[in-house]
Amino acid sequence: MLQEKKWRVGIVGYGHIGEYLVSQILGEGDQYNLELAFVWNRSTEKMKGKVSDDLQLQDLSQFTQRCADLIVEVAHPCIVKDYGEAFISSSNFLVGSPTALADQTTEIKLREIAKRSGHTLYIPSGAFWGGEDIQKMADRGTLKGLKITMTKHPDSFKLTGPLVEKNKQAINERSVLYEGPVRGLCPLAPNNVNTMAAACMAAHTLGFDKVIGILIADPSIPNWHFVDIEVKGPTNEKTGQTFVIKTRRMNPAAPSSVTGSATFLSFWSSVLVCKGHGGRVYLC
Repeated sequence: MLQEKKWRVGIVGYGHIGEYLVSQILGEGDQYNLELAFVWNRSTEKMKGKVSDDLQLQDLSQFTQRCADLIVEVAHPCIVKDYGEAFISSSNFLVGSPTALADQTTEIKLREIAKRSGHTLYIPSGAFWGGEDIQKMADRGTLKGLKITMTKHPDSFKLTGPLVEKNKQAINERSVLYEGPVRGLCPLAPNNVNTMAAACMAAHTLGFDKVIGILIADPSIPNWHFVDIEVKGPTNEKTGQTFVIKTRRMNPAAPSSVTGSATFLSFWSSVLVCKGHGGRVYLC
């Protein structure tokens, strides 16, 4: 009996999530028929003593030499913008920083190349609860509204622009930092609102301009990340009643951390799903 070829996974980024995924593949990859193709990080020093030299990719532009079946980006949105087209052209691609897709040009190009190449553009659900159901509503044309509220301690945010000062002022009291279309929020909080970006991809009939994001800094929750999701469906013309779903995810998190603890396992589950689903966008 022929042994099935192992699915080769390249990890781009060796921060908390990247290190976790590398550890999972090295420790449990055999039982899922996975193996590491390469690991890249902007600073190779961080991988010293943890990732063998033969698995370290020094020059990201040489990634094709490692023949990866799946490339997992968990570095920064700029990597998606700079290398995303090349990644999806040569392999399946999991975008761990979907805030990069708030740039409309990037989103359109990656969708087009996925369709043309036959490779799958994977969007991990992360802390986004109920994504598949929301995507089904969008597919059926019944999704009418989506609002996502993320609440974290001020120290858990990595912000830019005007939100930096707003967040400083929230150190003593709960404060709304942003409320509006997710497209405008992604460049201001690229590391914090990947959940919202994933929601925009699932809710494709609304997209980044019509999905509403609310970012709240709350000093009273040092070790929690809250994600509240409100979905609106059709309104009954006779009764005036509107279909509504509300969920709250309470994710334990270490103080000052960007990523909640449950999100690590969610990412690993997403990687295990990524075995090729054809030339399309796939929420996993």
